Amino acid sequence: MVVNNAADFGKALKKRRKEMGYTQRYISEFTGFSISFISDLENGKSTAELGKAIYLANMLGLDIAVNARGNR
Repeated sequence: MVVNNAADFGKALKKRRKEMGYTQRYISEFTGFSISFISDLENGKSTAELGKAIYLANMLGLDIAVNARGNR
C-alpha cells in the first residue's frame, strides 16, 4: 500500500491491527500509548508523533519504506 497522507497510514494500521485480532485497548496496554493516541492515529490525525507511529507500525509487523517515486 502506498501511503500518501496520515489517513492512509491510519487505515493501514487499523487494518493490520484488526487482522491480528488486537483491540485498541490491548495495544494501549502493551505499548503504554493512550487509546486516544491510537484512535487519533488510526483516524488520520496528522499531529500524531512520528516516532510513536513508526513504533506502532513495527509492533504490528508492518515495514515502512521511503522510496523515490517510480522505484517501488
